[in-house]
Amino acid sequence: LGLLYQEYRDKSTREEIETRRLQDSQTDTEETSPSGETPSEAEPSSTTENKAPPQINLLRNSNSRFNLWQDLPEVQSSGVLSILQPDEIKLQEAMFELVTSEASYYKSLNLLVSHFMENERLKKILHQSEAHILFSNVLDVMAVSERFLLDLEQRVEENIVISDVCDIVYQHTVNHFSVYITYVSNQTYQERAYKQLLQDKPAFREVISHLELDPKCKGLSFSSFLILPFQRITRLKLLVQNILKKVEEKSDRESTALDAHKELETVVKACNEGVRKMSRTEQMISIQKKLEFKIKSVPIISHSRWLLKQGELQQMNGPKTSRTLRTKKLFREIYLFLFNDLLVICRQIPGDKYQVFDSAPRGLLRVEELEDQGQSLANVFILRLLENADDREASYMLKASSQSEMKRWMISLAPNRRTKFVSFTSRLVDCPQIQCVHPYVAQQPDELSLELADVLNILDKTDDGWIFGERLHDQERGWFPSSMGEEILNPKIRAQNLKECFRVHKTDDSQRRKLGSRNRQ
Repeated sequence: LGLLYQEYRDKSTREEIETRRLQDSQTDTEETSPSGETPSEAEPSSTTENKAPPQINLLRNSNSRFNLWQDLPEVQSSGVLSILQPDEIKLQEAMFELVTSEASYYKSLNLLVSHFMENERLKKILHQSEAHILFSNVLDVMAVSERFLLDLEQRVEENIVISDVCDIVYQHTVNHFSVYITYVSNQTYQERAYKQLLQDKPAFREVISHLELDPKCKGLSFSSFLILPFQRITRLKLLVQNILKKVEEKSDRESTALDAHKELETVVKACNEGVRKMSRTEQMISIQKKLEFKIKSVPIISHSRWLLKQGELQQMNGPKTSRTLRTKKLFREIYLFLFNDLLVICRQIPGDKYQVFDSAPRGLLRVEELEDQGQSLANVFILRLLENADDREASYMLKASSQSEMKRWMISLAPNRRTKFVSFTSRLVDCPQIQCVHPYVAQQPDELSLELADVLNILDKTDDGWIFGERLHDQERGWFPSSMGEEILNPKIRAQNLKECFRVHKTDDSQRRKLGSRNRQ
């Protein structure tokens, strides 16, 4: 626990990746890790790291170097390791990992407050309103973490064999974790304020740089401390998932873990919605200002509408029979705004404006890829509007700039269309999978941000290096570069990953049925 949470988290995900690589390389029936377990977040990289003074109080003894439950002197001297079954030991490690990672997280939060927020020079530079936007309710978040950690520690100290931790997670999630929603929902304002302060206030920039150089920060940036709460609440859900995979089925501990996971999922979704709501509202206002309607005006701004994809395509002029002609003059540029419930088709006009000449509800769109493509008709597809702005059927032959761009448009326009590897009406038992080995930040609304060690089903892929994937732990979908991950080749590991995914979501049958048909953006 000498590690700050950022280091702790990075170390754990790297070990998770290496463990899956090892599992994936096994071809015989005896897997390296038959249960498909993910490694302990606190697992040491060498046995020499296990040695530590015999303190157990993780909050007050932040220099404690214990990494594994089974390395605690109390555990080793008790003889329980020779009595407990291997599966129970793995479960103990998973529960202990949740406790130790919370201690590391609390340590990093404490540093954010004591080293940055309470720095006297910084307080003089920042106006009260600026400090409020920058640090939000971090004091509430830290107080909640401290209370949570103390309850977890008390449970660990009750008995060397931990009875459960998910009941504590459940109680705190229900009663206290709403502070995370408040903090994370402020993220858009926070990021904007931080960039503005760096740009407008040289003194602020100087103090932050000076504070970041302090050995306490271990080379970590100020911004890495600011995003800690969002990273933690997401990671906490995954740690409960890891416990859930190891508890005995149909047991009280499984029931408690499922309840805790469900509540955490609710909080995480609320956090995500809070972030998206702010950026979406601003984006919709900006788009509406740019649109001029040649047809009957359609109100764009709606609390339930958001942008899925926008961009330029080329429309083929004339009837379909003209497609035998091989000339670029057949195409003219059009611009599409695709929302979650509406498609708007435009032509760009001077002044950064767009003239709308057609529209249709998203549910009344159909797409079809051309089979007889020559070079000049490569990456061409047909878009059908079953009912357009004139209440009639219309067809557009559209050309994209690349194969990946064509497929991205087709999947966004018609999300329930069958992809290369998966039929959305009948999910395949064995689907290609990939694990993330490089983090990725989405650049477009139809892309998916990836964290290290994320495992995804591959729903489609292109020849120019893009994958359309569905993350197993939350069923979020989107495109990302294939270079961000490594494909999981062992069918037994893929099957194990799916089995664990279904078990985690077993309390929501409708969610399981929708696992192959969602199109969250």
